[in-house]
Amino acid sequence: MRLATIMTEGTARSAIVLEDGSYLDVVAAGAGDLASVQAIVEGGADALAALRDLADAAEKGDSAGARHAAADATLLAPIPSPRKNVFCVGRNYAEHVAEGNRAQNIDLALPEHPVFFTKPSTAVIGSGAPVPIFPHVSTAIDYEVELAVVIGTAGRDIPRDRAYDHVFGYTILNDVTARDVQRRHGGQYFKGKGLDGSCPIGPWIVTADEVPDPANLAITTRVNGELRQDGRTGSMIFDIPTLISSLSEGMTLEPGDILATGTPEGVGYAMTPPRFLADGDVVSCEIEGIGRLENPIRTA
Repeated sequence: MRLATIMTEGTARSAIVLEDGSYLDVVAAGAGDLASVQAIVEGGADALAALRDLADAAEKGDSAGARHAAADATLLAPIPSPRKNVFCVGRNYAEHVAEGNRAQNIDLALPEHPVFFTKPSTAVIGSGAPVPIFPHVSTAIDYEVELAVVIGTAGRDIPRDRAYDHVFGYTILNDVTARDVQRRHGGQYFKGKGLDGSCPIGPWIVTADEVPDPANLAITTRVNGELRQDGRTGSMIFDIPTLISSLSEGMTLEPGDILATGTPEGVGYAMTPPRFLADGDVVSCEIEGIGRLENPIRTA
């Protein structure tokens, strides 16, 4: 099942994406206690069972008044205001590490443990929303397509072999990065990756049962139609169970937490010469089995 947050008539509502691409307003269809995707995630198996019944009925012609054509609704991020910062992983594809070494003329070894950082909730926007750029702050804005994991069941010190039991679903995240700001602040990630609007997420969450092999998905980025990143999630240095297990050591993960899993090679700063994003560009991030996250770039 695909779950989205849509804006219609000034109200944000959770929605099921139906087979024809239309959206079924969950509240209007009769599940008023599941008005947000966060509530659905927290509701677990019972919530999903109720939504599957609603979706099945809608596909058969029921709840016509609760359906919205895709053109009549605005997509927000699936969880528009995450309760915590978005967890991210740096340097998790070997070829991305290698291209970074070449671009910076350094020789960093592959990490022995996952490299974690976060992006604030104020950075989160949905598919179709403009990514604002701030020329007075940065002139080196870059893209990074990432598979993002949505946690469904809380846990701390999660064993690697039980990690998938805690996954609700998957979505796409573009880790927009101000490279010059990142280096200006000592090379640490947070400031350069935390600017407003620098975390597009979407277009929806696909529940885990519909992504049977998240370790074998095609993952790409196109800028103005030009293919820039072209990889597979199986190339991660640290796989999803390892990331969840490591991140949860001594730290509780909660329903609705989002974990971005790193980006493959092909980023703009590693090209010769570097090719950064500019006003008017359109960035399209796609992951097999999930969909397309597309955002224009606009000067703020």
